[in-house]
Amino acid sequence: MSMRQKAKVRGGAAVAVAAVLALALAGCGGGDDKSKEPQSSAAPNQGASPQKTTPSSSGAPTGPVEVIATSKGPASLSLEITSAERDADGYLTVSGQIKNTGSDAFVRTSEWNGTEKNASPASIAGATLVDSVGKKRYYVLRDTEGRCACTTGLSRVGAGESVPFFAQFPAPPQTTTEVVFGLPTFAAATVKISG
Repeated sequence: MSMRQKAKVRGGAAVAVAAVLALALAGCGGGDDKSKEPQSSAAPNQGASPQKTTPSSSGAPTGPVEVIATSKGPASLSLEITSAERDADGYLTVSGQIKNTGSDAFVRTSEWNGTEKNASPASIAGATLVDSVGKKRYYVLRDTEGRCACTTGLSRVGAGESVPFFAQFPAPPQTTTEVVFGLPTFAAATVKISG
């Protein structure tokens, strides 16, 4: 497979992931609300047990979402990871939401870019995965023009807002079942891989 074909495949995979996420985020909220479960409150930590949460009305999914890991960030921000899925094409996509539980908007998002200069501004291109067993660090995938296969346009997180995110990485070997997700300014979070 030529480099150009690989770039098209990666670009197509990123577009497909973005399209699936957009559809999931635009979800049709039905009037049938059978699951009125009390929500548990757990302190953010790396080994948090799965919990159910209903995201705010900022375009996030309308039904309960399983949170597989949480991480504390600056100010009143927290990061909730809802999936880390390996696919057949050799990619691993981490998805979730960044929540601002404070009363002020958070605008210092430029650190989430990592060392990006121009390619992916206002993004989470600085995210990494660490395979502790395999002793490898994985970075967010980029296309041939340097744009990340991740959420972009994150210039602020409003007060009380939940913002969805995703980041796509090269998948670790099948023998790796757990990775550590890192985003600058947030504590590291241990995540179990599905798929």
